[in-house]
Amino acid sequence: MAREVISTGNELAARAAVDAGARFFGGYPITPSSEVMHEASDLLPKVGGKFIQMEDEIGGISVALGASMSGVKSFTATSGPGISLKAEQIGLGFIAEIPLVIVNVMRGGPSTGLPTRVSQADIGQAKYPTHGDFASITLCAGSLTECYTQTVRAFNLAEKYMTPVFMLLDETIGHMHGKAVLPDLEEVEANIVNRKRFDGDPKDYRPYDVPMDTPAVLNPMFEGYRYHITGLHHGPTGFPTEDAEQCEFNIERLVGKINRVAEQNDGLDDLPDYEEVLMDDAEVCIIAYGSIALGAFEAVHKLRAEGIKAGLFRPIMLWPSPAKKIKEIGERFGDKIMVTELNMGQYSEEIERIIKRNDFTRLLKANGRPIAPAEMVAKVKEMM
Repeated sequence: MAREVISTGNELAARAAVDAGARFFGGYPITPSSEVMHEASDLLPKVGGKFIQMEDEIGGISVALGASMSGVKSFTATSGPGISLKAEQIGLGFIAEIPLVIVNVMRGGPSTGLPTRVSQADIGQAKYPTHGDFASITLCAGSLTECYTQTVRAFNLAEKYMTPVFMLLDETIGHMHGKAVLPDLEEVEANIVNRKRFDGDPKDYRPYDVPMDTPAVLNPMFEGYRYHITGLHHGPTGFPTEDAEQCEFNIERLVGKINRVAEQNDGLDDLPDYEEVLMDDAEVCIIAYGSIALGAFEAVHKLRAEGIKAGLFRPIMLWPSPAKKIKEIGERFGDKIMVTELNMGQYSEEIERIIKRNDFTRLLKANGRPIAPAEMVAKVKEMM
């Protein structure tokens, strides 16, 4: 039976983490994500978990990665400047294939930027949060309910693909206080994904000796299975190597286990990567994500009331993007597409790359203020 709660997006993300099986949080407070950390400090001890506030953002992700290496589902939370500080250790998570959920409650930047204002300025950062070649999984909540459900999904994807996964909120949805309808806890627990384990003879254990496009199999440390974790390129047991063929295979597999799998299977799991609202008969399409999609939803209905058949396409998994569906939208609507986001067009660039045209409309804002439904309505009318 569904649960109805009154909460904020940040608090719901922390609750979802615990319900998904997380038992460790390491982090450092930063506006506007601090409530995720605060809620985790309250919830984790009640279920036998551990919480620690470190001396800075780097320490926060380091201990979270360490806990994950020991087999404990772990997470951290921060905002854009914190992601910048965590970048090197995020890279370690990618190359060593350590599952971790990173909640990023976005604010304006660069640098200190606008700490208390809303923004979606970390979309590009979520795709490429560190140097090198890899593939990122990034989810973006579009409602209070999704702050919970997509965080649960983030943990499942992290464990399935053995990788850091980004869960994006923004200041508005993170601090929004209202009703959320959550799935029954038994339903959540019944669908939890846990990382694979090797149960054979320890002498035969080779965690990185896996086929192309397949995640590593990392058993928890301290349980009798000998292997090495390093930020260097590594061979089957994790020990460093400079073998050219092995290094090429490593990178192709890191990218392929996410991007190629998503392309071949039209997604990384059985859950929807996007939402469509009134798209069946639409003549103009608004593309929006995160908290801005709430305003776009209202704008679509206002336009409909005025006789303009508008529809909404809302990406939920931003990276890898739902490219197949976006391409279909480009072929169907042509220049009757409006992309609206709280940055200078970071996801618009992905739309342009996929549909191979740049004559669609953009409604952008990067001053820390939201985009009102009335502004969206006016912009669509200019297109007609």
